[in-house]
Amino acid sequence: MPAQHLPTRPLPPPLRGSETGTFTHYSIAVRLPDIGQRILAENNFRSHITADLQALIEEIPNGAIRPLFDAYAPDAADWRQYCLPYLDQSWLQAPWFFVETYFYRRVLEATQYFEQGAATAVFDPFAQQKQQGLRSTLPAIRELCAAVNRWLEQPAAHKEQALEHLLSVALWGNQADLSLWPADGDDNPTHDEEKQREHLLLDDATAVIQHLLAPGRPIRLDLITDNAGFELVGDLGLVDYALHSDTAVSVTLHLKAHPTFVSDAMPADVHQTLTFLAQAADPAMRAMGRRLQACLQDGRLQLRAPYFWTSPLAMWQMPAALADDLRAAHLVISKGDANYRRLLGDRHWDFDTPFADVVAYFPAPLLALRTLKSEIVAGLTPEQIAAMPQRDEDWLINGRWGLMQFAPKPAAQ
Repeated sequence: MPAQHLPTRPLPPPLRGSETGTFTHYSIAVRLPDIGQRILAENNFRSHITADLQALIEEIPNGAIRPLFDAYAPDAADWRQYCLPYLDQSWLQAPWFFVETYFYRRVLEATQYFEQGAATAVFDPFAQQKQQGLRSTLPAIRELCAAVNRWLEQPAAHKEQALEHLLSVALWGNQADLSLWPADGDDNPTHDEEKQREHLLLDDATAVIQHLLAPGRPIRLDLITDNAGFELVGDLGLVDYALHSDTAVSVTLHLKAHPTFVSDAMPADVHQTLTFLAQAADPAMRAMGRRLQACLQDGRLQLRAPYFWTSPLAMWQMPAALADDLRAAHLVISKGDANYRRLLGDRHWDFDTPFADVVAYFPAPLLALRTLKSEIVAGLTPEQIAAMPQRDEDWLINGRWGLMQFAPKPAAQ
């Protein structure tokens, strides 16, 4: 890959589960088997699928990485290449980002998700969690839709205020991560606006809003989504406002091609969420859902799900066709911790490495919205790095601290 399509700094080593005492080790050794057990508990699989899932769970963490066996899957050839460097390594020896994406892909292999002609071909093993996550946040959804409708009554007024609020919702909605906090759990982070402001480590909202509203439109806005449920509703609220306030002419949502990371959004989740909104008794929810369904019909809202977004590749390894497509965007918003890890290659960057240096390869202006759920970050000040362990010893992983990081100019291509 040409040097101009890489970070401008030398690449540090990737995070691995072999680093004992880290969240990475815990995530592989404990969280992945727990997620596997929850999949078994929430689905009524045939006995041979149950056996295959149980065998997968028992492999972790000391079993060996092996190839995938579902050769009929549309991404089978890609995964043969992804697995080659790590065959016979343990789950703790291979890089964490590979291991996590591999685990969720192995779940699909075990559940025969891609089996041609099988009834399971469109079955989402995480559907129960996603649906429960949507229902359990109904009051917050009603409040958000009401706010969007109020702002759209006078779309030219208070535009900066509306965008700032909706970007904040899009950021903190990332706390609704069902791989960390199941929908029926009672330990999800609370949605306290004052506490959220105090927990925002980097806030580039003003700069990104100025970029969005600068002359030179029409503009295309791209959003690399993360979780379904309330987070997706928050993303759709931003999309609805952008399209109907003359902030954006078109919006492209980048989604997952298949179930992964428990609650990550697929095109089917967008359609189901819009139906949920459009058929709601609440008039504000219904109005937002129907507006966005109309945007899907007329092409102003596009849904794309290339298999790159479910791959174990770093963002700088994206296919040329995807990079060319993103280059047409006036702004790309990257949502969530997993996408942030992909932006940084899930590597041990010094925490004060300038964010713009790491993402210098990215083909368009970039805004990263992320709550911290892994032990990587870039762009902090030395003072923050020194102070944060005293403020909160789990600040890197508990999802209670946020980043709104803007890299305004792509590197010269």
